[in-house]
Amino acid sequence: MSVAPKSIAAPDQVAVRRALLSVSDKTGLIDLATALAARGVELISTGGTAKAIAAAGLAVKDVSEVTGFPEIMDGRVKTLHPGVHGGLLGIRDDEGHAAAMAEHGIGAIDLLVVNLYPFQETIARTGDWATAIENIDIGGPAMIRAAAKNHAYVAVVVDPAQYADVLAAIEAGGGTTTLRLRKKLALAAYGRTATYDAAVSNWLADQLGEPNPRYRAIGGELVEVMRYGENPHQLAAFYRTGEKRFGVTTAVQLQGKTLSYNNINDTDAAYELVAEFDPKRTAAVAIIKHANPCGVAEAKTLKDAYLKALACDPVSAFGGIVALNRTLDAEAAEEIVKIFTEVIIAPDATDEAKAIVAAKKNLRLLLAGGLPKPAEMGLTVKTVAGGFLAQTRDYGTVDDIDLEVKTRRQPTGNEEKDMAFAFRVVKHVKSNAIVFVKDGATVGIGAGQMSRVDSARIAVSKATEAAKAAGSDRPLTDGSVAASDAFFPFADGLETIVAAGATAVIQPGGSMRDNEVIEAADKAGIAMAFTGMRHFRH
Repeated sequence: MSVAPKSIAAPDQVAVRRALLSVSDKTGLIDLATALAARGVELISTGGTAKAIAAAGLAVKDVSEVTGFPEIMDGRVKTLHPGVHGGLLGIRDDEGHAAAMAEHGIGAIDLLVVNLYPFQETIARTGDWATAIENIDIGGPAMIRAAAKNHAYVAVVVDPAQYADVLAAIEAGGGTTTLRLRKKLALAAYGRTATYDAAVSNWLADQLGEPNPRYRAIGGELVEVMRYGENPHQLAAFYRTGEKRFGVTTAVQLQGKTLSYNNINDTDAAYELVAEFDPKRTAAVAIIKHANPCGVAEAKTLKDAYLKALACDPVSAFGGIVALNRTLDAEAAEEIVKIFTEVIIAPDATDEAKAIVAAKKNLRLLLAGGLPKPAEMGLTVKTVAGGFLAQTRDYGTVDDIDLEVKTRRQPTGNEEKDMAFAFRVVKHVKSNAIVFVKDGATVGIGAGQMSRVDSARIAVSKATEAAKAAGSDRPLTDGSVAASDAFFPFADGLETIVAAGATAVIQPGGSMRDNEVIEAADKAGIAMAFTGMRHFRH
């Protein structure tokens, strides 16, 4: 049943005479309460918040005095009462509302300050079901939504970061809030409860093993507003979800300009790729340009890995993103800063490395604090007109695959190592993707083509150019192995790879013409293995 709208105009200014404060995060609480009390605002509070305010020597009324009812059920029920919600929802200029408030002794609440139970922090800390459930806030969101709905009269604050601005506005208004401020606070409030509910619903879906719930919500907290998006005419902002995954969102930026939309997109791609290489096993470096790798390598040291990665495509590496799987050291830093680089991201950096990078003031250095886990599922989202696509992250790794050799010739031990390397990389290259690898380094990468043959040709062309730059007349692909992100629909793609000098190929298999491709591989005398796992990346 629809409700007829009230025709009462909202006042521009509303005096703040009574405030209800109930917060889990006590940051800035006492300063806020002190400032409000100094203006003669009556303070109402709950539980630990009331105790903290009282301990600071401020007068505070417990919410049970307002409701005439004690907190019960271990605090589950304390603010869910007409004495609270009537004070938040009452339309002050409506005669019927005013009469009901007077009849039942309900006082108006002009300011609500609530931040919610730390649900996301709790599930990050423990997997205990009962503990997580107890940290789902009920009274807080109910009050926030009530106050936000009645923003014509009530100001609602949901984040300690808002305290200073709200106090400044009240001071500037002579103890009042403006309608514009209350509307902006209502916007933030509904965004906060939506994000909170999204975290709860997504956690429940994960816990129940439900990959496709009927309703899927995605929520985030603003990290920063950007100058523009992919292009200058597009508006953009960076939001942080509740997922605890090492990367751009966890990184501390030590220096350099603010990251752009494209910087963040490319840096994320670079760090996810380099995380495929276990730092306990090897040092690894990935150089990314426009979300595609232009060079990836592993070695005993980060310096050697960087130089090997750079050799794959030194032209495209200019102005790229460099990701490392170990703590950035001075030797690697000295090499990286020799050419223009937009961003360096690593789990950490030595003091010597930080000092070297600091000399390049426009170079951003991000320390992520750890590496993301390639095999961790998570959720990825892509918008389409009128909706979005949601899927689990591509968590498949070559470590979980039993390679099935399909050719008469078996790969050598070195070829097997390079095949595994190539398949780690091809997972992070835009489809159609072909990657050539030799001695633990990419030597040719073809990405994002409509034809797999074209991707192979581009990879060979780049390898030939890189060889010339290194003073060699033989393409770097000579004696390499190659990986394809999906099956070869025809033998021509494989033949292009063989012509480039590859001696082994790793691919998912699954084509109607697999037998033709295997026959072509046998005819060429190369080894070929199937993984049974496709890595499309669009």
